[in-house]
Amino acid sequence: MKAIRVRQFGGPEVMRLEEVPDLRPGPGQVVVRVRAAGVNPVDTYIRSGTYAIKPALPYTPGMDAAGVIAEVGPDVKGMRAGDRMYTAGTLSGAYGGLALCAASQVHPLPERVSFAQGAGVFIPYGTAYRALFQRARAVAGETVLVHGASGGVGVAAVQIARASGLTVIGTAGSEKGRELVAEQGAHHVVDHRAPKYLEQILGLTDGRGVDVILEMLANVNLGKDLGLLAERGRVVVIGSRGTVEIDPRATMGRDASILGMVLAKTPEPEMASIHAALAAGLENGTLRPVVGREMPLADAPRAHQAVMEPGAYGKIVLIP
Repeated sequence: MKAIRVRQFGGPEVMRLEEVPDLRPGPGQVVVRVRAAGVNPVDTYIRSGTYAIKPALPYTPGMDAAGVIAEVGPDVKGMRAGDRMYTAGTLSGAYGGLALCAASQVHPLPERVSFAQGAGVFIPYGTAYRALFQRARAVAGETVLVHGASGGVGVAAVQIARASGLTVIGTAGSEKGRELVAEQGAHHVVDHRAPKYLEQILGLTDGRGVDVILEMLANVNLGKDLGLLAERGRVVVIGSRGTVEIDPRATMGRDASILGMVLAKTPEPEMASIHAALAAGLENGTLRPVVGREMPLADAPRAHQAVMEPGAYGKIVLIP
């Protein structure tokens, strides 16, 4: 089979398409024939060698994929070859024709969800759900601000928050992105490149502020976010590409909280809750992953550049 391999940490160019041996499942494992693999910002951090987790070299990138089970290992029950699945992590990497997974890492993909959409489920929707409900403890009736709402996690957060009874304010930096955010159900859409967008957000809350902020670029926005919070507001830091200076007094007067999160740190009982919620949303159509670009597997280097560029629009997926 063909797969992307990384033999040294570095820029996107270190990823090469190579011929590798086919994968076979061991006890408690399955092999998924990959029809689409999702590209996430975390994939680029791992590839660069700057992430806390450094896989042994060489390795195949990627955690999110969708496809059909090609082979089931011993002791695996309730799954068979041909079943449609999405992955929540892999043992072998997702950027290839096949992916080896623990049986616990694969989950049913409803017929109504395409493989390209399925490749955009776990990290975006799992991150959004954990940020909203397990970290921020958001409840119906509160107001949430989703910064960068046109990207994979942002779209997921808008859909989940709207379906859960929150008032949703989404930001995006392009007209196309703002149209997408509105289509996904945001009550209000703001251009975060506009000079007075902070005042606009406060105006949408009649000056009260927002209860929850999901922050995708904390090194740019965190200091500004604190001035947008309501009493006992919470900011969940989902992404950051550097350091930032803040005034801690902005949290004190509001009794506010700054919460960090990494999906990989989710305790097992909470992860099980996430998967139950995602399964329900995919089945009833509440969750509708948006695919912005489909690219050939060989274009993985270009996909890693694109996923980090401004003007995010839906999910980027690779097609083997």
